[in-house]
Amino acid sequence: MLTGEYLKKLRMERGLSQTEVAKFADVSQAHVAKIEGGKVDPRLSTVNKILLVLSDRERKSKTCADIMSRVIFVRPDTPVKKIIAIMKTSGFSQLPVIDKGRQIGGISEETLLHNMDRHLERLQAKDIIEETFPLVDARDRVDIILPLLEMHAAVLVACKGKICGIITKSDMLGLKEKK
Repeated sequence: MLTGEYLKKLRMERGLSQTEVAKFADVSQAHVAKIEGGKVDPRLSTVNKILLVLSDRERKSKTCADIMSRVIFVRPDTPVKKIIAIMKTSGFSQLPVIDKGRQIGGISEETLLHNMDRHLERLQAKDIIEETFPLVDARDRVDIILPLLEMHAAVLVACKGKICGIITKSDMLGLKEKK
């Protein structure tokens, strides 16, 4: 989970003051301090603005839509055996779990490995589901993705409010080649 402590760590690594982050993210310095101190739960748009400021990567003109991959998802009642087959054939290491058009969690190869002792052939997605993947807008700049991928296996992309893509570490590694 993305925390104020993590944002503070990123800010310190970049050598920026709270005032500088606040100025560039168009929020107050007091709000940045409250976020870093864990005193407020900021809106995703505020976190995205701060992450954008803290990102020092050279991906300024690309949007999430430019690098996202087609998203493959499973339902809560999908057998784990089928999830493994989907991962093998699609080459994806993580899949969101969607129920009635809403993301309710995710399953990664790591999830499967952590559940190897549980008779996977008898389980469904809902039995091993983990936390949801972060969601960004397709028009957001790619700059915000790297910090999210440091904490999550994938980031989902929304187009007009509906999940339309996924960005993984693999997509980010291919970014230099796609210029």
